[in-house]
Amino acid sequence: MKNSAVSIVLLGALAAAPTLRAQGGSKDQQQPPTVASILNMHYGIVEQEVVSAAEAMPEDKYSFAPTNGEFKGVRTFAEEVKHIGYANHLFFGPLMGETIDAKSIEQNANGPAELKTKAEIVQYLKDSFALGHRAISGITSENAVTPLAKPVLPFLSTRLAIANIGAWHSMDHYGQIVEYLRMNGIIPPASRPRPPQQASSQPKPQQ
Repeated sequence: MKNSAVSIVLLGALAAAPTLRAQGGSKDQQQPPTVASILNMHYGIVEQEVVSAAEAMPEDKYSFAPTNGEFKGVRTFAEEVKHIGYANHLFFGPLMGETIDAKSIEQNANGPAELKTKAEIVQYLKDSFALGHRAISGITSENAVTPLAKPVLPFLSTRLAIANIGAWHSMDHYGQIVEYLRMNGIIPPASRPRPPQQASSQPKPQQ
């Protein structure tokens, strides 16, 4: 299990690498790493795995929830995806000026009820990750562990804590989404074998 988990993380990092390189430019143009850049890189890997999984499930299966075994009252696939999006807003929204009512968290935990179609739900998910990236971009070594004046919840009391929770919470529910996909005969994109590189793409040895 440990090797499998490590492989999935490495595959995610490899898949994200071209995008990260494109954003960073050439080696000579790259800036030294910062707290924000490192956190955003890791959050981007999480984003890619979660969003690709959400996109992989057919729309007619978005209402799927397991029934074999002890699954009474579990979220549907759509609710799992919306829950991740809602949690991203809960975690990162206050850093970007959003007002979150702590008393309504339990009632809203499954995300906006008005979002019905796959396209709407996936867009909500993507927008929530974009919000997370913007909030993380404001984290510095100076403010990372500075206590926030009015955290929504006690465990969201610093920016660094929020960035960490934003990543592992999404992956917690990603594990459930993976099970839903596989129960419907779908291999999660992050778990699919990477095609071998063509010989022509390999660097030529020095003569």
